[in-house]
Amino acid sequence: MESRPLIFAQIGCGYWGPNLLRNFSALSNCSVKYVVDSSPERRAFVENNFPRTSAVDSTDVVLNDPDVDAIIVATPAGSHFALASNALCAGKHVFVEKPLATKVSEVDELAKHAQAKRLVVMAGHTFVYNSAVRYVKQLLNAGELGEVRYIYSQRLNLGRIRDDIDALWNFAPHDVSIIQYWLDDVEPVAVRRQGMAYMQDGIDDVVFLNLEYPGKIIANVHVSWLDPQKVRKIIVVGSRKMVVYDDVADSKIAIFDNPQRAQFNYRSGDIVLPEIKFTEPLRVEAEHFVECIRTAQTPLTGLRHARNVVSVLERARPVSLNGELLAAG
Repeated sequence: MESRPLIFAQIGCGYWGPNLLRNFSALSNCSVKYVVDSSPERRAFVENNFPRTSAVDSTDVVLNDPDVDAIIVATPAGSHFALASNALCAGKHVFVEKPLATKVSEVDELAKHAQAKRLVVMAGHTFVYNSAVRYVKQLLNAGELGEVRYIYSQRLNLGRIRDDIDALWNFAPHDVSIIQYWLDDVEPVAVRRQGMAYMQDGIDDVVFLNLEYPGKIIANVHVSWLDPQKVRKIIVVGSRKMVVYDDVADSKIAIFDNPQRAQFNYRSGDIVLPEIKFTEPLRVEAEHFVECIRTAQTPLTGLRHARNVVSVLERARPVSLNGELLAAG
């Protein structure tokens, strides 16, 4: 497997699926043999744009094909666990769009299957493979920011209101994944949520997620699909310096000096806008999945990372009047 071509199959080619298909199809020494989609229109899209890939309407075809090494799952979140489980049972490595599942217990079950068959499971937390996000990680690892005090993220947009999951499960997996990556996947000691549904009963359109981590670190995640502006921003405030990661700005990273508290000096310090070489994160992510299959290494966004993200989201799930956790959407 270290040298022979890897053969993939993809399940789902809707909103995000074409991006995954494009990147996996472009990898050297790899091919996407099948795309499974129930929609005739989506199958036609695949046939017209990816002539080397067969578009089919049944997962049985890819699960039963011994030539398929790995399966890419790009379907709605509620179907991720069942499809990933079926893929592992069929002896296939699996890449699953975020989130990996909607319950920690489901992630643990996938882990058992993967360990028993020595298969790779990787979640599509794409921002961990983003050059700007990795640059902030390097700053943190080098101690450039000093002690982390708090993190504040905003992921806001107007439109594409979902009816299968709420704004938290739609947007927050990105931000929770980034924060977990920056903080070395330490588990938060407290998770609190405040959300509100305006457009559909039981599906929150806006959510504020508050996380408390060891070492007096707090994080706030604000997500909404009812906001008039597109915002993709995370601020990290440290004892020495502060950094702003703005994914929609030309300068993705801005580093600010943090005036020493003892000086009582509120004058703004120097601002550094580092030049960051950008490679499409999805391409880096796809290459990493292939490398993990070929070398049997653990993915950066493998089961441990994916489990921690799902754990945070599950702990933040709304509670019904009888004290039970509501479903994810």
